[in-house]
Amino acid sequence: MSLNRRNFLGRTAVTGAGVALAGAVGTVPAEAESSGRRKKRYSFTVMGTTDLHGNVFNWDYFTDAEFDDKAHNDVGLAKISTLVNQVRAEKGRRNTLLIDAGDTIQGTQLSYYYAKVDPITGANGPVHPMAQAMNAIGYDAAALGNHEFNYGIPTLRKFQEQCRFPILGANALDAKTMRPAFPPYVMKTVCTPHGRDVRVAVLGLTNPGIAIWDKANVQGKMVFPGLEEQAAKWVPKLRSMGADVVIVSAHSGSSGTSSYGDQLPYIENAAALVAEQVPGIDAILVGHAHTEIPEYRVTNKATGKQVVLSEPLKWGQRLTLFDFGLVWERGGWQVESVAAKVLNSNTVAEDRRITGLLGDEHRKVVAYVNQVIGTSSAAMGAAEAAYKDTPIIDFINHVQAETVRAALAGTAYASLPVLSQASCFSRTAAVPAGKVTIREVAGLYPFENTLEARVMTGAQVRAYLEFSARYYVRTAAGVPVDPAKLTNAEGIPDYNYDVVSGLSYEIDVAKAPGSRIVNLSFDGKPLVDSAEFVLAVNNYRASGGGNFPHVARAKQVWANSDEIRNTIIGWVKAKQSIDVAAFSSVDWKLTRDGVPVF
Repeated sequence: MSLNRRNFLGRTAVTGAGVALAGAVGTVPAEAESSGRRKKRYSFTVMGTTDLHGNVFNWDYFTDAEFDDKAHNDVGLAKISTLVNQVRAEKGRRNTLLIDAGDTIQGTQLSYYYAKVDPITGANGPVHPMAQAMNAIGYDAAALGNHEFNYGIPTLRKFQEQCRFPILGANALDAKTMRPAFPPYVMKTVCTPHGRDVRVAVLGLTNPGIAIWDKANVQGKMVFPGLEEQAAKWVPKLRSMGADVVIVSAHSGSSGTSSYGDQLPYIENAAALVAEQVPGIDAILVGHAHTEIPEYRVTNKATGKQVVLSEPLKWGQRLTLFDFGLVWERGGWQVESVAAKVLNSNTVAEDRRITGLLGDEHRKVVAYVNQVIGTSSAAMGAAEAAYKDTPIIDFINHVQAETVRAALAGTAYASLPVLSQASCFSRTAAVPAGKVTIREVAGLYPFENTLEARVMTGAQVRAYLEFSARYYVRTAAGVPVDPAKLTNAEGIPDYNYDVVSGLSYEIDVAKAPGSRIVNLSFDGKPLVDSAEFVLAVNNYRASGGGNFPHVARAKQVWANSDEIRNTIIGWVKAKQSIDVAAFSSVDWKLTRDGVPVF
């Protein structure tokens, strides 16, 4: 479904008219003007979340226990609801708005269950738990995230239909009409005690990388131009429509970088560029990058005005508060001040109203993920997988390579050797010896990636490995090694470090990035640059995610629509046992001047 201008203007006008906010007053002490009159002032607060990724409960479905991490963060909308209730009680319910910056319906086994096991798109299907929770909490708007497209457009459209608030995406366009496929904005009306209401426009922007990462779901259906371009188009319109305050909810980080290189002419993490280049924006709720930014001020080049940015981490761990101070001047409301901060959800209890609302759904998913599907001959863990060749990553690669070989049997590519790439997605992932459950296998692969096969040469594979090896901090020979400080050089996340199976190689961390791969061999012999291989690779990497060289332009010879996680679960169900000795071997290691680090 695409919306023409008349349709979405009508929809947003109705939405705005239906939420006129009256009652409690958010005023601040007035100051005297030279004439003796006091200026009219008003304050209100916009709360924001982002990257909720299917988290309602403070629960880790992969460990079957309450969520916890090293920083003792908590997660979930039930916690956020408590914080929201506190803010509304303090500020006055009618002096607040609540928005989100995307990536809502993918990420936990709870969200997976209602996309794939008991899908919301089915006949008489259920209401998505995230829609239920966000409706109950009272969201005013949410931007599209890139992961909203992971389960296909029909699932997204059903979720949109189930939400009692608009899903915004000014730069998500219908590929045929080039008109917005979602409402670009919503205009909210906040009543003041001074006669004239405050009109607050929320503009939603999503990530251009969707065109790459979810190409299979969106190609030929939607296009995603750059955030700066679309903000420059819409912000002046919103001002001309009478917006006193313009807030952007952007599923785009603030760093100005991209993980997909030159495959698209747009910036992935463009929120700060939008603030800098587009006049007329007061604040930006930032998403996508999974970082915590309580307050970040960017000066607009055209106006010299500061735009306030804030990003509330991820998964419901933080709640952003934008506090706006307005003054009545020149016949209208002017933004006098904006400040931002974040609240930590680990300081409050879960809202029982939300946990009670979704208790049945939670119990269904817990039962589902605890189903036993096979056994393992030995325990496997990922605690050291970021810097050692471990059986648990070998297992992922073994299943992927075996799946690709079977798919290519009888084709022109059946004779090519199959390599496979995998990453340490979670250092807490573990498979026990003995009985193995769905949740333990699913924990190896928390992302919704699918599997592809691409043809690459030996030289391209070498370049691929060199690029991956940037992940390690350069460490001179003889210097003591602290594993906690050895990885994630330049902020590279674990999921952008790839191990490639089917080869033998060393990574010399004493050398500069770009010259670290040594003793690279295939089948006991030095790798031949002209040799051809098939690489079993996830669709994120194959479509340019992480900006690894060559793979995005390599010939695709096979692709699967099922998630790799399901492929692994299906493999265990079919085999009923995991024989660790059958695939576990040490084929790569870290060295310094030829001496192993570990």
